[in-house]
Amino acid sequence: MSKKYVYLFSEANASMRNLLGGKGANLAEMTGLGLPVPQGFTVSTEACNRYYEDGKTIADDILEQFYEALAKTEEINEKKFGDPENPLLVSVRSGARVSMPGMMDTILNLGLNDIAVKGVARLTGNDRFAYDSYRRFIQMFSDVVMGIAKAKFEEILDGAKKERGVKHDTELNTDDLKTVVQRYKALYLAEQGKEFPQDPKAQLLEAVKAVFRSWDNPRAIVYRRMNDIPGDWGTAVNVQAMVFGNMGNDSGTGVAFTRDPSTGEKRLYGEFLMNAQGEDVVAGIRTPKAISDLQDTMPEVYNQFVDIAKTLEDHYRDMQDMEFTIEKGKLYMLQTRNGKRTAAAALKIAVDLVAEGKLSKEEALLKVEPKQLDALLHPTFDPKAIAAAKPIAKGLAASPGAACGKIYFTASDAVAAAEAGEQVILVRLETSPEDIEGMYAANGILTARGGMTSHAAVVARGMGTCCVSGCGDIMIVEKHKTMSTTDGKVFHEGDYISIDGSTGYVYGDAIATEPAKLTGDFGTIMEWADEVRTLKIRTNADTPKDASQAIHFGAEGIGLCRTEHMFFDEERIPAMREMIVSKNRDQRVRALLKLLPMQKKDFTGIYEAMGELPVTIRLLDPPLHEFLPQEEEDIKALAKEMIIPLEELKQTIANLHEFNPMLGHRGCRLAVTYPEIAEMQSRAIIEAAIEVAAEKKISIKPEIMIPLVGDIKELKYVKDIIVKTAEQVIQEKGVKIDYLVGTMIEVPRAALTADEIATEAEFFSFGTNDLTQMTFGFSRDDAGKFLEDYYNKKVYESDPFAKLDQNGVGKLVRMAAELGRKTRSNIKLGICGEHGGEPSSIKFCHDIGLNYVSCSPFRVPIARLAAAHAAIEEKKAKK
Repeated sequence: MSKKYVYLFSEANASMRNLLGGKGANLAEMTGLGLPVPQGFTVSTEACNRYYEDGKTIADDILEQFYEALAKTEEINEKKFGDPENPLLVSVRSGARVSMPGMMDTILNLGLNDIAVKGVARLTGNDRFAYDSYRRFIQMFSDVVMGIAKAKFEEILDGAKKERGVKHDTELNTDDLKTVVQRYKALYLAEQGKEFPQDPKAQLLEAVKAVFRSWDNPRAIVYRRMNDIPGDWGTAVNVQAMVFGNMGNDSGTGVAFTRDPSTGEKRLYGEFLMNAQGEDVVAGIRTPKAISDLQDTMPEVYNQFVDIAKTLEDHYRDMQDMEFTIEKGKLYMLQTRNGKRTAAAALKIAVDLVAEGKLSKEEALLKVEPKQLDALLHPTFDPKAIAAAKPIAKGLAASPGAACGKIYFTASDAVAAAEAGEQVILVRLETSPEDIEGMYAANGILTARGGMTSHAAVVARGMGTCCVSGCGDIMIVEKHKTMSTTDGKVFHEGDYISIDGSTGYVYGDAIATEPAKLTGDFGTIMEWADEVRTLKIRTNADTPKDASQAIHFGAEGIGLCRTEHMFFDEERIPAMREMIVSKNRDQRVRALLKLLPMQKKDFTGIYEAMGELPVTIRLLDPPLHEFLPQEEEDIKALAKEMIIPLEELKQTIANLHEFNPMLGHRGCRLAVTYPEIAEMQSRAIIEAAIEVAAEKKISIKPEIMIPLVGDIKELKYVKDIIVKTAEQVIQEKGVKIDYLVGTMIEVPRAALTADEIATEAEFFSFGTNDLTQMTFGFSRDDAGKFLEDYYNKKVYESDPFAKLDQNGVGKLVRMAAELGRKTRSNIKLGICGEHGGEPSSIKFCHDIGLNYVSCSPFRVPIARLAAAHAAIEEKKAKK
């Protein structure tokens, strides 16, 4: 028996979503519930994938099933396709397994031709309706199937209205519409070099192919990437008998939700139009009425719809988004699906459905998408203002939120403007650690270069600051303090712009923002999530302020405290630079002694904020050249300040230059060359822990992390320095304190030899930013320049720096975790790269048994919910 690719609505049910898509499965389910659904059939997602496998052709065995289902649909509806007396007309709609609103294509009124239109006119006694339906079909078929611009047809329609001196389509009479049809067909002939197709079966086949093709249209590809939808899922195609809302004033069409999708309030929400088809409601040509007005217009239909809405919400146990049509006073349901909703509405609906006894807590948690929580934690633009705004450029959505302010091009200018009370957007070609004060002062950050894990993106996410990075649509001349767009518009220092870190859009004027809002429902959902998750959630935090913010959001420790940012403070950078230009160990030690009390103060603040929660502190990681100036004027100023010859300083800077600093003298390699740096940092870590523990009467167990290890001997060399220093401090203080020494696994060789590494390391923290960079072999700061081509050409489906590559990088993580446990069964395993806040990556970490994930403070709630999802899904899979 050949494989089944085509299913009548009566042959399927909601459980077949993966095969029939959400729309097809729900049409089948509604049919099974006995609701008034125009009948038809669904061509499966497997047929779509086969279409691509077969070189964009529909195989004969699929066609055979297709025409068989069409014949049965004719029989059920008692109409014939292409029949001049009683023609069957159908809609052709896409339907992926998850809702992708507006991403793929729809065609209505298919089956009309020059003969069938007359049959419809006779059958309905409504010539105007027949020709209105025909002109709509020609336009949709030409646009969706043949790629003729929709605007060309709108121009013809607007011309007809102008000739008649009317404003609305509904004011055109039958003769007007016949003329429009003729002009549409003439346009089709001119564009295609052939007449508009008159064979309904040929029309249908081409429409199905067009829907399959729309799975790979640019907007669908982008939507899939944004929503983690695999490209190999494919779309189903639904062929459904048409019912008509444009047959007169006793007909209409509408869209409604069983609850308010903006607020979550339990009330019927939606709108409808009389004497209209579905696209009229969303096109905005006519102003729809509120769904409650249907009670006055057609009370019986309204009451029936209210009953159906309740039936569907009770059946699916979720808020439903429904499409309906009224044909000559009879109600038909065209679609139902779980409705899209705002983050605030998602929380309220989930909590309310539990209170109403419709869902368990675990089921309710799965109704809230972790990524949605971002919108609750960051400022957003005023909805009306952003709807009217037009972007001037687009970059990478590097850190969510909305920001509006005056642009400044240096960190010092940004700080000065912020201190003067200005709202600031810091605009840079790319940021570096020395920009940190300006980044803290800014409301938003915009860079022309850099990817999703660039310095700007990582730091901005940690601070919860809106950031758009890698915006190649702008040109920045920092010297002249100007920013220009591709259309030639120039912005100067002090000009207003607005940036959206959730979409990557940049706007050329001031747009009002609204502050983040958290409700009691947020706390309820977080509490439920914590009850079921097993994965611990830590944060990446470098300051007491960040640590406190993370604690507020529910962090259970610090998984990554970067020490390098602490040295860029204006009071500390001179001592740091003194250490770098030192000629010998004694000089370096003297400089480091100046830094010791400052470093110790940093760790004291962190410990005080975290209490007894675990804190993992990474030793100095970046190459030393990052702490020295690169511009001539800055070098001269530093030479004068440090009282050293200019040429000598220039030579030091030149000696520190590296062709590929990310693979150069950094991480543990610095400690091997300059052990005194590790000594100073270890002393500061242990002394601060002892003093805070004594003062607060708490137990603190520092975790000291050695970065960029690739060999066991490297690790042992640096660990010995740490242990020797720590034991010396413990002896000096006369206080016993436990501590752990571990390493970041970010070099592929460390993952491959993790069993050896674990003989010395008491914990592993997977630094997946660098591990991804080194595994793929491309720079995370430069990859944005070519990744878009990889998405468009289907080489990659997502940014490997934003979503963990489980097949490659993930294999190294899994391997290292297994090898590490074989050597040291109680080894603590976590992840501290940016992937620690990405839901699918968090699920992977749960699945391979890591102890924790660590992410930026504002991603902690997302990680808590994603970890709960992972635990619930594992539990379901075991049943």
